[in-house]
Amino acid sequence: MDNLYNEDKAQKCKTDLDLRVYTSNLLGQNDELVLHGGGNTSVKSQVNGEEILFVKGSGWDLASIKKEGFAPVKMDALLAMAKEADLTDIEMVKRQRQAMIDENAPNPSVEAILHALIPFKFVDHTHADAIVTISNAVTGKENIKKLFPNFLIVDYVMPGFILAHEIYKMTKDLDWKSIDGIILHNHGIFTFDDNAKKSYDKMIAAVSKAEAFLDENAVVNIEHKYMHSDCNIMKIVKVMSRLKGYDVSININQTPLAAFYASQENLQAFASRGVLTPEHIIRTKRVPLIMEDTNLEERLEEYMKAYEDYFEEFAFNKVLLNPAPNYMIIKNLAVISFGKTRQEAAIVNDIVEHTMLAVLRADKLGGYKSISLKDSFDMEYWELEQAKLKK
Repeated sequence: MDNLYNEDKAQKCKTDLDLRVYTSNLLGQNDELVLHGGGNTSVKSQVNGEEILFVKGSGWDLASIKKEGFAPVKMDALLAMAKEADLTDIEMVKRQRQAMIDENAPNPSVEAILHALIPFKFVDHTHADAIVTISNAVTGKENIKKLFPNFLIVDYVMPGFILAHEIYKMTKDLDWKSIDGIILHNHGIFTFDDNAKKSYDKMIAAVSKAEAFLDENAVVNIEHKYMHSDCNIMKIVKVMSRLKGYDVSININQTPLAAFYASQENLQAFASRGVLTPEHIIRTKRVPLIMEDTNLEERLEEYMKAYEDYFEEFAFNKVLLNPAPNYMIIKNLAVISFGKTRQEAAIVNDIVEHTMLAVLRADKLGGYKSISLKDSFDMEYWELEQAKLKK
């Protein structure tokens, strides 16, 4: 992975926050690190004698974030929340908002408490493809431990307060200088330093190490040939628009990767093993519609019934989302993503493209394995994630 840090550009940054914006944009430029609002960054600074965490605001994208996209939150309030035994999402958001020194700033990232816990000036968090690909393999725990012996490695737990509190407990007696970063299984990676460049360098170095491991142990030879299909695109658009309740825009992906992915044996089981990183689920749902024949209405009915069963199994005081799929895979042909707009359909396609390659590579490491059904549901129906879609 290329290191994009430019000393001349960095020298033009007049403040720590300027530098934070610069390195955040560097991370955001690489879609193998973050996709469409993923990841978050922060910097700690003194403001009028008080320590303030400037953390990425909810709804902002690292690729384009500016100074006004960072939420300034009092550190003492965030650290106090980390010690709580329990904290609801609504209470966390409320207290974080109350601790801000600028009421016009966006809501802080759901990971603000965790950023506050890490006792370094600059903190970078990404959902790097290479890291989560290794982690989402059945051999993930073993390989991550071997590759990153100096990282704190955390089993998957729900992001937000639950994750922050878990790391608070794990690090009570930790010498933070003894570790190079944090890897969250099935989720992503944190690096940090009192120097912005060093924190960024650590991220690039760690991800490059993971990429080198994949290049050596998980090579995927993409073989493809386009197959004739009787699928009717106009019919798909018409039926999906009716089920979604709006005029659906589509993104048709017939790249070699998509065609190869769609040609796998036992496609239903192969392509229905869950999301690459938890926050993807609000865009893609947990699984796609798999079309191995031309009975569109029948397959959709089966898909929606299965989704409703999934909802009923885990729902408590929740409202059922639209059960129609957000993307479909047509055997031997293509991946088709749906959205209210072309941009929304393209976002779904971007996420699916990264997931397809990760699944194929994880299978070379013993098999792909995502988070559980219950954890998937909790993320899909997490009110803080749903708020991102509303924005």
